[in-house]
Amino acid sequence: MIKIKTLLGFFIKVGIFCTFLGALVVAGGYFYLKPQLPDVEQLRDIKLQTPLRIYSADQKLIAEFGEKRRVPINYEQIPEPFVQAILAAEDSRYFDHGGIDFKGLARAAFQLASTGRIKTGGSTITMQVARNYLLTLERTFIRKFKEIILSLQMERQLSKKEILELYVNKIYLGNRAYGIQAAANVYYGRDIDQLTLAELAMIAGLPKAPSAYNPLANPPRALERRNWILARMQRLGYIDSSQMAEAQQAPITAAYHGADIELYAPYIAEMVRSDLLSRYGESIYIDGFNAYTTIRSADQRAANQAVVAGLMAYELRHGYRGAEQQWDASLTEQQYLDKLRQIPSYASLEPAVVLAVSDPKAELQNASLLLRTGELVELNWDGISWARPFKSVNSRGPEPTQAAQVLAKGDLVRLLQTDKGWVLRQIPQVQSALVSLSTKNGAIRALVGGFSFQQSKFNRVVQGTRQPGSNFKPFVYTAALASGFTPASIINDAPVVFEDKNLESSWRPENYSKEFFGPTRFREALYKSRNLVSIRILRTLGVKPTLEYIQRFGFDGSRLPKNLSLALGSADVTPLELATGYAVFANGGFKVEPYWLERVTDRRGDELYQAQPMTVCEGCIYVPEPDQTGEDASLTELDTPPLEQELQEGETLTSLPLAPRIIDEQTAYLINNIMQDVIKRGTGRKAGKLGRKDLAGKTGTTNDLKDAWFSGFNRDLVASVWVGFDQPQTLGRREFGSTAALPIWIDYMEQALQGLPEAPLIPPQGIVSVRIDPETGLLAYPGQKNAIFEVFRKQDVPTAAAVRQGASASQDSSEDLF
Repeated sequence: MIKIKTLLGFFIKVGIFCTFLGALVVAGGYFYLKPQLPDVEQLRDIKLQTPLRIYSADQKLIAEFGEKRRVPINYEQIPEPFVQAILAAEDSRYFDHGGIDFKGLARAAFQLASTGRIKTGGSTITMQVARNYLLTLERTFIRKFKEIILSLQMERQLSKKEILELYVNKIYLGNRAYGIQAAANVYYGRDIDQLTLAELAMIAGLPKAPSAYNPLANPPRALERRNWILARMQRLGYIDSSQMAEAQQAPITAAYHGADIELYAPYIAEMVRSDLLSRYGESIYIDGFNAYTTIRSADQRAANQAVVAGLMAYELRHGYRGAEQQWDASLTEQQYLDKLRQIPSYASLEPAVVLAVSDPKAELQNASLLLRTGELVELNWDGISWARPFKSVNSRGPEPTQAAQVLAKGDLVRLLQTDKGWVLRQIPQVQSALVSLSTKNGAIRALVGGFSFQQSKFNRVVQGTRQPGSNFKPFVYTAALASGFTPASIINDAPVVFEDKNLESSWRPENYSKEFFGPTRFREALYKSRNLVSIRILRTLGVKPTLEYIQRFGFDGSRLPKNLSLALGSADVTPLELATGYAVFANGGFKVEPYWLERVTDRRGDELYQAQPMTVCEGCIYVPEPDQTGEDASLTELDTPPLEQELQEGETLTSLPLAPRIIDEQTAYLINNIMQDVIKRGTGRKAGKLGRKDLAGKTGTTNDLKDAWFSGFNRDLVASVWVGFDQPQTLGRREFGSTAALPIWIDYMEQALQGLPEAPLIPPQGIVSVRIDPETGLLAYPGQKNAIFEVFRKQDVPTAAAVRQGASASQDSSEDLF
């Protein structure tokens, strides 16, 4: 007995000594490693790698750029069932321990010693946060010791809620999803607070091994893990038996959901990304920036639809070019499906392969096709019969009478889904661009740079310089009005030959119709787009002074021809430049600068950038912000402090920069009024279907019909549309601005102006309307039946009256009046 007591005492002393020695080792290790450890306090201001998100003006998600999908949330946004599920899966004693679960560590150590593997992890959620945020993932004793020390510090300096919030936002959960909100979006297409208990448990099972328990990659193991977590939740008292049974019986509903793009506007998204990259550098992809554009979602959707519909209509007019590819007719349906899944969709056009075509003798002509989704669809004759063979842009083959004349088994074709079912279509070779902007401040409301961004990332709105043809004439005519011409000025439309040293040879310009119409009123010449009149006007003004005048609209002088071809639109311009120039006609004479980025915020919502566009505000007094030009900036602009100044009637103060006036209000009104006739009685008459009286614009078609344009506006919105081939070639002998571009503009404006009241331009002071003789432009004689009303500057009203028919003419009848 004495020996036993002596031996027991010895072991107690050894135990105490070992404990003391262990404590000394731990303490020594603590004091040795502490200076090397990161400061736990930095976790309060941690920056999670969060992608750049780009939104429309009405906060519809347009694009997301960044390798990691993450949507940080705070603790209050975490559903309680998820908290319970993650604790059941990872750390059931989380709210009870002080950062280290010694029972868990002992259990893990025992499992390792007895079985050679760990079945239940010894790391707490706090330890995982320490490792994920502050340490490396190396498997060493030193790293584990650091992890323990940091966990103890974190528990002293941070609350349990703060630590759990850090955990759920950091963890990787597969498929580029970091954090539980991103995982909910990726796997279920919903936010975390909208998921069922079964779905929450599925996500809670991912941290342990995102690849092994991924419901997309390994559904059986994911289901096993989910049900184990639900059982743990029931044992821990979080849910009852009936809730557990119901959730365990729920099927796997996970499916991959890409970034939840709400608005298709890839061209503007790329413009914003490029802009931000130049401003802030590569950090834009990880710092959680949110960029808000000027794009309106309804306008953008209308623009997308209008461009696709316009190009589809062009294709229907010119015939079917045949299958994109011809695959071996002996392939199996599965082999076809495998090949189809490698073919991308473009715009609304889905790839499909023909499986069977009806017998030529069959009463109903149709075809069976396979989509890349695996769906089998029937294409009836109404969706095929349009497909006359394409021969050239000017000719088509005969109308088909049988489906077999158009389709064959193994053909890779494109289908479009319509209200009446699937129809055969083809990817357009022709391209288009559309841009619209606010005439008040240049904010871009919609932008389409081509048929499909996936097909071609070339942005034709800002990168495609093409000749505008007659779409450019209003700028020359405006210069003429500013120089003394009136809407009633008479210019001779007659043949002429020009010997110009800037041209390679003699130039014999013609009207498109090859006809000449003699003396023509200025107004009529513009809305009927008479080429020879435009050239004579420019020759009278002089090329150099006209170029100087036109450049005030924002055109690049280096791309403007320095000869008389300028009058016919031989300049190189972009659709955005044209739309910006047309905004001046619409807003009464003010120059606005186009912009598309409204504001930028950081991950906390703090504003990093706010646009300050030059704004049309007649009657406004501009008061610069003090931080822009110094404390006395307002006193520099005004003789008296702005708040003390007595404002005149109609005047207001504004801190937005004011758009400069570049043409006088009378000239702006006159050109606007003339361009309304383009739609009322000229080449843009089709726009009359919109039923509005406040629209104006101009068509444009270049030589050999290579480019088709329409630019038009009302007082608030302007839009330009271009149609053509990227490598210039003729569109076809019946394709003009009025047939190719104008229908796209009409489809867009019909939606963009919906619900907006008409906003006609109000005549400024000094503008009068008088009756004139339409043949001479002189005042109408008393009782003249064919007299028309014309608008003039008061000082430009004709002083002479026309004479009655049969009387001698009272004006010079020389052939060339100018």
